[in-house]
Formats: sequence, structure tokens, C-alpha cells
Amino acid sequence: MDAEPLTGTVEPRPDGGGPGVRVDIALRWGDMDAYGHVNNVRIASILEEARIHAFGVPAGTGAAGLGAPVSLLDGVPDTVQALISEHRIRYRRPLEYRTVPARVWVWVAAAKGASIEVAYSIRDGVDGTECVTAGTTMVFVDSVSGRPVRLTQKQREALTGLR
Repeated sequence: MDAEPLTGTVEPRPDGGGPGVRVDIALRWGDMDAYGHVNNVRIASILEEARIHAFGVPAGTGAAGLGAPVSLLDGVPDTVQALISEHRIRYRRPLEYRTVPARVWVWVAAAKGASIEVAYSIRDGVDGTECVTAGTTMVFVDSVSGRPVRLTQKQREALTGLR
């Protein structure tokens, strides 16, 4: 049975750069590669899990859970989707498999007209060493027209607390 990640909480980032949503992600035995490190493909999945726990489950994609600390799609039409246009992952040190969850911080590095830059820090759950830094560009798009949708004032206000 897979352990579920914990719902995130807004708290200071360990780098001193301001607030972020902290999400603890359980590591699974199958996440390991032949060297005992968490596999690079699983790292991308950990980023996805942390992002969903920080910002919420997109409409129409599953049942809502306990709620997210910051919702990116509150107050926008149901046709608006947050799509990934780019991922950047930098491996700073191997994330060793442990029975202790990895600690992931997620925050908004920049908010632009119709997109945001999400930043991440994945840290060892035991000693807090930063193992991975990453970034994701998310673009807001109307699913009917396929055109970008500008951030609403409500979205901008929600993001202000995570910069």
C-alpha cells in the first residue's frame, strides 16, 4: 500500500526566501534505482504530487480532498485549464530512499499575464539537505478556444502569499 502525501501547509522556506507550501511526500521502495537513489522519473512525479497538494485538484479530474492551501482556479470559468508548458529539474545531490517522507517546498517564483512560474525544493526528510531544485511553467488556457487566459485578480491575490 502506498502512503499518501500530507496536505501542504504554508510556512517559511528553509532557504529564507519567503513562504512556501510544504508537502511531505512518502517515498516508496519502487521509487529507487539500482544505486539506492530515488529515480529521476519519480522525482518528476514527486513535483507533480507536491504541486497538486499545494494548489488543488483541477476541476473535473477527480474528487476534491481536504482542500489546498492556495487554489489557482478559484473564481475562473470551468473551461480554464492550467497546463504545463515546461519543467526544469536540477539534481543537486542524490535523494536516497528512506522510510521518512521527502520534504518538498512549492512556491510561485513569478506571475505573468497568463502564466506562472512554480518553484520547488526537494529536501531529504531526515537531514534537510536540498537534493533537487526545479521549476515549472504553467499556462492558463481556455479549453474551448485554446487561447491563453489572463490571471484574475483573485488568482493574483492568492499567489501574493507565495512569492
